[in-house]
Amino acid sequence: GIFKTHASRARHERVARVYERANSRAGRLSNSAMAPVTEISPAKRARTAASMAVPAAAPVVEVEAKVVAKQRAAYTPPPYFIKKVHMDFALDADETSVTTLLNIEPASGSSGAALVLDGEELTLKAISINGSPLPSEAYEHVGNMLTIKGSALPTSPFTLETTVRNKPRLNTGLSGLYYSGAMLCTQCEAEGFRRITFFQDRPDVMAVFSVRMSGPKASMPVLLSNGNLISSGVDEARDGAGSHFAEWEDPFPKPSYLFALVAGKLEHIHDTYVTKSGRTVNLNIYSEPESVDALSYAMGALKRSMVWDEEVFGLEYDLDLFNIVAVSDFNMGAMENKGLNVFNTACVLARPWSATDGDYERVEGVVAHEYFHNWTGNRVTCRDWFQLTLKEGLTVFRDQTFSADMSSEAVKRIGDVRMLRARQFPEDASPLAHPIRPESYVAMDNFYTATVYEKGAEVIRMYATLLGKAGFRKGMDLYFQRHDGQAVTCDEFRAAMADANGKDFKQFEQWYSQPGTPTVHASWTHDTAAGKFALSLKQTAPACAGADAPPMHMPVVIALLKADGSGEVLPEQVLELTQKEQTFEFTGITAAVVPSILRGFSAPVNLLATRSDEELAFLMAHESDSFNRWEASQQLCTRVMLAMADAHAAGKPVGGAPSLLLEACRATLVESGGDQSLQALALSLPDFDSTAAAVQVVNPQALLAAISALKKDLAAKLQPELTAVYKQCATAEAASGEYSPDPASIGRRRLRDTCLAYLSSLDTPETTALCMAQLKSARCITDALSAFQSISKVSGAERLEASKLFHDIVKDDPLGLDKWFRTRAAADVPTALTEVKELMALPSFQMTNPNRVRAVVGAFAAANYGTFHAADGSGYAFTAQCVVELDKINPQVAARLARSFSAWRRLEPKVGGLMKAQLEVLAGTAGLSRNTHEIVTTSLQ
Repeated sequence: GIFKTHASRARHERVARVYERANSRAGRLSNSAMAPVTEISPAKRARTAASMAVPAAAPVVEVEAKVVAKQRAAYTPPPYFIKKVHMDFALDADETSVTTLLNIEPASGSSGAALVLDGEELTLKAISINGSPLPSEAYEHVGNMLTIKGSALPTSPFTLETTVRNKPRLNTGLSGLYYSGAMLCTQCEAEGFRRITFFQDRPDVMAVFSVRMSGPKASMPVLLSNGNLISSGVDEARDGAGSHFAEWEDPFPKPSYLFALVAGKLEHIHDTYVTKSGRTVNLNIYSEPESVDALSYAMGALKRSMVWDEEVFGLEYDLDLFNIVAVSDFNMGAMENKGLNVFNTACVLARPWSATDGDYERVEGVVAHEYFHNWTGNRVTCRDWFQLTLKEGLTVFRDQTFSADMSSEAVKRIGDVRMLRARQFPEDASPLAHPIRPESYVAMDNFYTATVYEKGAEVIRMYATLLGKAGFRKGMDLYFQRHDGQAVTCDEFRAAMADANGKDFKQFEQWYSQPGTPTVHASWTHDTAAGKFALSLKQTAPACAGADAPPMHMPVVIALLKADGSGEVLPEQVLELTQKEQTFEFTGITAAVVPSILRGFSAPVNLLATRSDEELAFLMAHESDSFNRWEASQQLCTRVMLAMADAHAAGKPVGGAPSLLLEACRATLVESGGDQSLQALALSLPDFDSTAAAVQVVNPQALLAAISALKKDLAAKLQPELTAVYKQCATAEAASGEYSPDPASIGRRRLRDTCLAYLSSLDTPETTALCMAQLKSARCITDALSAFQSISKVSGAERLEASKLFHDIVKDDPLGLDKWFRTRAAADVPTALTEVKELMALPSFQMTNPNRVRAVVGAFAAANYGTFHAADGSGYAFTAQCVVELDKINPQVAARLARSFSAWRRLEPKVGGLMKAQLEVLAGTAGLSRNTHEIVTTSLQ
C-alpha cells in the first residue's frame, strides 16, 4: 500500500537486540532514601578540614551591568586551569553555605596575570590561598566578578578556598541552586554554576569534582550529586543535630556546567544494566513520591538507549551509577549532568492518564538525548559556548536516529522536518537569524535555539548522507579517539569526519558560519530519443547571508520514477551540489519519468521546482520515498490555501478544495494495511507557521480563514469516509485491551483523531456529539485530550462542558492540568483573550513555574494565531505585558516569550506595525534583563 514502509533487515535485527537486552531486567520500585553504593574503591576521599580564618572581606562594588556582546573571534585560553574541585555544601532552602577548594595551575606564560572568577548573587564570607587568608587589598569583588590580583598569586600550582552563601528559595530564575517543590536542585548550563560559587565558569576549564553535602535528614533524606557515591552517614558534631551527609566523586574531568546537586524528599525506582563488556551499572530514577508510579517507561527508554549506543556507535556508559531526577520547576527539557541527569517532569513522567502518545515518544527521545550526551557533550565537550551545536546538533541527530529505529523512520523524519520548518525556518527568516555556530552573543541562554539544535542536527545528517553509515561511524570513532576528555571546536569535528574518510570538507564549513535558509532551484530536461535526462540545480543564499555568500556543499538525494507509477527507473543516489549552478546528466533514460528530488529532506533548504497540480497528485500516489510523498501532499495543500488566502484578502469568495486535491485526500483516507501514522500525517493540512513561511508577506487573518475554509470543505465532502475510518479506528482501539504506546497503537489513535479533528470543524450537533462521546468514554489522556481539543473551538455550550469534564479528569495532576490550560489558551474563540486572563487569575496558575507559563502565555502566543494576531493589536499588547512581568521573575522564560515578536517584518504592514510598537515598548522598559533586552533589540534591527 501507499503508506507501507520498508526497513532494512539490519535495522530490524538491531532493534530486536535493543529490546531483548533492555528488557532483560525490569525496573523495580525501591523506597530506599539513598542510591546503592557502587563497587569502587571504598577509601573515603581526604578533605582539608582545617578551619579557615575569615579576613575582613573586600567590599562588593555594585556596578551597572553593561550589555557587551562576546565575540567568537576574541577567544583566548584561560591564564589559569582548575584541575580539581572539592565542594562542601551545608544545605538549607533559605540560605546555603558552600565552601569550595580549587586546585589551580597557572598556564604557561601567565605569570603575573590576575585570576578572574565569575560569581552572581553570592555573599563572600571567606577566601584563602594555600590555607592563608587573603587580605582584602589582594582582591576585588566588583559586580559579578571576583578578581584576585596577579601579585597575590603563586607562580606554581596552588589552592584557592572560598566560602559563600546563596539563597535558593529566592532564586526564581531557576539557574544555579534553587528550590523546587520538595527539593533543592541545580541547573548550571550555560552559566549557572557562578550562582553557586566563584569559578572560571567556562566550558574549556575541565576539572575532577568531589562533593560533600549535608542537610536536615527530615526534609532532605536523599542527597545526590555527580559520579559515584563514596560514603554517607551522620556527623552531627560537624553538621548539626538532625542532619546527615553524603560524599560523591566523579572521576572524569568536566566543565562546571555539568555539575549537579539534588537534595529533598524523593522516592525512586531501581534497575541494573549490564554493559556489552560485562560491567553492571546501577540505574535510579527519582521523583517526588506522588509521581514515582510514572517512572517505569523512562527506565525502559534509558536501557534501550544504552543498548542502542553500544550497537550503533560502540559507546558504553563509563560510571557505575546513573541517576535521573524529575523536577517540576525547570527552564529546559532536561540536563545531561554527568551521572545525574535532571529532567523537567514533562520529559520523564509517563502514565496513560497524564502522558499522551506524543508525550511517550518525547520521553523516550529526551531520555535518549540526555544519555547520549555522556559521550557527545560530556566526555568530549565544547571549547566555548559558540561551539554549542558541536554537542547539541550532534546529540539531536543521535536521538532522532534512535527514535526512528524505535518507531517509524518515515514518521520520525516527517515529524522532525515539520518542527524544523515551523520553528527554525521562521527564525532563519527573522532578525534573530544566526549561524549554527554564532559569532557573538550577549546572553548565552538566548542561543539554545532551533537553529543550534535542529538545524545543527541537519548539518550532522548531511555528513552521514555524504559519507554513508560506515563512513560516518569511522568519523565518529576518530573524533572520540582524538578528543576524549577534551573541550574542542566544530572545526575539530569536521576534521575528524574528513580525515577518517579522505574527504574534503573545507567548503562544508559554510554551514557553520552562514545564517539563513538557502534555496535550491531545480529544473530538468529529458531527451527521450537520446535517453538523456539532465537535472539542473541552482543554489541561492538568503539575504541575511549577503549577496557575495559563497556556495554551500550539500547532498541532494534523487531518484527518477517511472511516469506510469510502476516504480523507479533510476534508483536513489546522492548528488553533491558544490557550485552555484550544476547540471547532472543521466543516460539510458528512454521512458517518461518524474524526478524525485531532495528525498528524505537531504539538506535543510527551500526547494523550488515547477510542478503542476497533476504531478503533485502523482507523487502523492506513487512516490517511493515516504518523505517526498508527504511533501507532495503538503505542497498541493499549501498551493490551494495560499490561493484561498489571496481571495479572502481581496474580499472575494475563497472557494473550496479542487477535485484533484479532494480525490487525492479520499484515496489517502481509504488506504488500508499501511502505517496509520503516515496516513494521518498525509491527511493533516500544513499548519499556520509552515504555510506562512511559504510567502514573503503574511496576512494572518486571511491565512487563518483559508486554513479553516479548506479544512471545513474537505470535512464536508469527505464526511462519510471520515466517519467510517473514525469508527473503524475507534472500534479497534476499544477492543485493543490496555493502553500501549507501541507504534501501531499510536498510529491507530493518530488516524482516529485526525478524522475527528476534521469532523469537529463542521460544528454540527452530530460531530460535536462524537467528540463528547469520545471524551466521556476515554481510556487514556490521548483519547480525552484529542476530543477536548476538537471540541474546544465549537460554538455551542458543549465547549465549556467539555472543559469542565477534562478539568475534572486532570485537576490533581500537574502535567495533565498543563494540557487543560494549553488547550484553553490556544482555542481561537471570540472571547479568547478574556478567557486567557481568567486562566491566569486561577490559584493553579503560577508565573514562577515555567511549564505553567508555557501552557498559558506561551500557548496563546504560539498557537492562538487568530487572537494573538488580532487586528487591534490587543494580543500583542497582552503578550508584551507578560514579558515584562516574567522578566522580573525568570529572564530566560521571558526572553523566549519575547521571540514571539520577531516576525513583525514579514507581517502585512498594519499588524506588523502593531507588533513592532510592542517591541519598542519593551525596548524602552527600564531594568529589562540582558536576556530579554538582547532578543528585543535584535528583533528591532
